[in-house]
Amino acid sequence: MKILLVEDDKTIASGLEYSLQQDQFSPIVCHTAASAKQVIAEQLPNIALCLFDLALPDGSGYELCKLVKQRSDVPVIFLTAVDDEVNVVMGLDMGADDYITKPFRIRELISRIKTVLRRYQKQPPAKTIIDIQNVQINTLEGKVYKNEEEVLLTALEYRLFLIFATHLGQVLTRSQLLERIWDVAGDFVNDNTLTVYIKRLREKLEDQPGQPQIIKTVRGLGYKVGD
Repeated sequence: MKILLVEDDKTIASGLEYSLQQDQFSPIVCHTAASAKQVIAEQLPNIALCLFDLALPDGSGYELCKLVKQRSDVPVIFLTAVDDEVNVVMGLDMGADDYITKPFRIRELISRIKTVLRRYQKQPPAKTIIDIQNVQINTLEGKVYKNEEEVLLTALEYRLFLIFATHLGQVLTRSQLLERIWDVAGDFVNDNTLTVYIKRLREKLEDQPGQPQIIKTVRGLGYKVGD
């Protein structure tokens, strides 16, 4: 299973390459954004996951993540020495699947990689078209429509809404939602992040976000979509 590793620190990259190989992965190592872009252009269909350092000598991991997500829904994990809310939110908005701050334990990183890969492997639902009131999800296209007009969602917003859509009529607690979207050990896993994404979905999908009829709050329990 191929993993694209982009890390400008050659010592760190060498150690990660060895560790990934020990876990039966096949890392493709790049030290610059330019070389990574070439790999993305030529080999992305064969890559299972991307590990991007945020600070690169000729670009950034954000730039690479955006490029990957424009071409395919390949999972991305950011590696960074910076740990602040602005960078976390920016990474989430670009569709990142996880975010780990240096220095980190290699076993923790391997665990996160496997968790993200399992999540992607289990994602496809049985139905390809899901209708919820005036909103429709086309899972083959990976797109959401409201009144037959496409609604632009980030990758994380889409996966959150798809979780709701594939559990119609069921009450999902905040803990259940967090477990399905993010690695429980993730640095940015918290109720505030989930609240932000549910608010964004309501603003994009509800006719009256202040009185939601699609993503309903079940007081004291969680959220429910559908009857």
